[in-house]
Amino acid sequence: MPPVMEQELQYGLRDVAATIDPSPASLMVDVYSGHLMPDEQVRIFGQTERAFATRAVRRGSSVRALGSGPARGLPALPVLANGTQYDLYDYVSRNRVAGLLVMQGDELVHEQYELGIAPDTRWISMSMAKSISTTLVGAAIRDGYIGSVDDQLTHYLPELGGSGYEGVSIRALMQMTSGVSWDDTHTNPDSERRHMLNLQIAQEPGAIMAYMAGLARKGPPGTLWNYSTGETHVVGALVHAATGKWLADYLSERIWSRIGTEADAAWWLEAPGGLEVAGSGICATLRDYARFGRFVLEGGVVDGESILPEGWAAEAGAAREVAGQRLDYGYMWWAVPARDGALADGAYSARGIFGQYIYINPARRILVVVLSARSKPRGAEAILDNDFFNSVVEAIG
Repeated sequence: MPPVMEQELQYGLRDVAATIDPSPASLMVDVYSGHLMPDEQVRIFGQTERAFATRAVRRGSSVRALGSGPARGLPALPVLANGTQYDLYDYVSRNRVAGLLVMQGDELVHEQYELGIAPDTRWISMSMAKSISTTLVGAAIRDGYIGSVDDQLTHYLPELGGSGYEGVSIRALMQMTSGVSWDDTHTNPDSERRHMLNLQIAQEPGAIMAYMAGLARKGPPGTLWNYSTGETHVVGALVHAATGKWLADYLSERIWSRIGTEADAAWWLEAPGGLEVAGSGICATLRDYARFGRFVLEGGVVDGESILPEGWAAEAGAAREVAGQRLDYGYMWWAVPARDGALADGAYSARGIFGQYIYINPARRILVVVLSARSKPRGAEAILDNDFFNSVVEAIG
């Protein structure tokens, strides 16, 4: 190979553990704006735990294998989308997929790493963290720290009394039907989401919750759906207030240390020693995201102990009716319809911007984890991920 081509190849596959700019102010605004070149984006997504203060989510003493043997692979998988038949190579390359893992039951069907990442790379969750945070609400109910999803939020967070969250239930908060106004557009510097990012960059303890308490109400609780990363921060505050434990510690104690994870995860903090950024800040490996997904697929049971209330996973991933229309959103999990729009399989997913997914199909016992580095937070995929998931189900289900 000519020396110049060899140098270009080495540059294209540079180690994701390379040093990044430690200043979140100069780094994370570009991340959320979608203003990064591909190589730099991959390098950053594989080490975003360095951008902010974090708290470790400790693993346990033993690792649980994924599957009973080597993955058989899915190279011939037909992917139907946009009225066209694609294949696995199209999905991975066109959607800039960095990690892909498929399981059915106890069988590891497919495991793949691209763009220079490796099995030990701790990749950013983006909003998959929302689904993990609401799962902790389920654990807190099972443990008796929270009475039920119909409890008033202000019972646990009295500092929100008199705010837009007065009269809002935990259920409405987790469904994002609180009625509180919010614009979650990452690329709009004037949105509430970007203001929250600026507060996170400032690393001032309590600043995000103070901001949430000052937001206006747009409509009565339960009457409209408004996607809000800020409301997941309130979920984090709720879990911390109810349990008296940091989210990372509670996640480790009840789930992460018990499901056979290979590595500690890291969780962004609003400030050193402060509350976790519950809506976006977990960094973990592909296999460990899959282990969390398997925990949910198995009904939240570990070694015969129910960590979640009975039926919690199905309820959390179920579609709702809001203002007379079906909403494919549960407790910060997305319901995933089959290709014909039906919800018979009860499938749902955790998902995050730039193409991060944990897809769970309980009827077919299929689990898919996707880690990606797409050019923009939303809308940059060439092949819709739900079409890919349905193609996997059709091929192996």
